Order: sequence, then C-alpha cells, then structure tokens
Amino acid sequence: MTTTLVWVGVTMLGGFGAVARLTVDKAVSRRAPRAFPYGTLVVNVSGALLLGFFAGMVLPPHIALMAGTGFVGSYTTFSTWMLETHRLAEERQSWPAVANIVVSVGLGIPAALAGQSLGALL
Repeated sequence: MTTTLVWVGVTMLGGFGAVARLTVDKAVSRRAPRAFPYGTLVVNVSGALLLGFFAGMVLPPHIALMAGTGFVGSYTTFSTWMLETHRLAEERQSWPAVANIVVSVGLGIPAALAGQSLGALL
C-alpha cells in the first residue's frame, strides 16, 4: 500500500471516528445526568477497548496506523476529558473531577487489556 493511500485512509477513518465520537457522546449525554461527563467517559473507555482489540490482532503497520491513529485517535478524546475535569474543578465539584480521572483510568486500562485479549483470539 502506498504512503499516499495510507494517509488518505487515516484521513477518512479519522473523519468517521470524529462522527462516531459525536454520535456516541450525544446519545449517552442525553440519557445521563448533566453534572458528570458520562458521554466522554463512554467514548474513551470504548475507544481503549477498541484500540486494545486492534493491538491484540497484530495488524500490519499500515492497517494499524489507519485503524488506531485514524479511527480510534479521532474517536477518543484526551483533551475533552481534561477540559471537562478542569471545568468540574473550576465549578468546585472536586469529587466529580477526581472521579472523572480515577474512573476513566480505572476502566480504561482494563478495557484496553480486555480488548487486547479479545483481539489476540482472532
């Protein structure tokens, strides 16, 4: 696969990942209480699972770049996670801010490991 095709793939899958993030975040946020960023939590934990899955599959480098960097990189959102945590802290919601960090990491790492185990089965 040529370098140009790989970057076109990263760009296209990145667009799909961004749309998927918006869709999942909005769907979860509509159903959850407003104070805690549940949409971002679901997106990032499911993204960790998916990235672990791709890693477990041991994809060829160009496919891993498109799937991992393109789709999952656009789907997950570290910057929004930190911005929402900062917003909670600014609003003096210390426990939800700390919970956002602890729960995200506490669920994200096991999700990535579970995805890697699942991917290795293929």
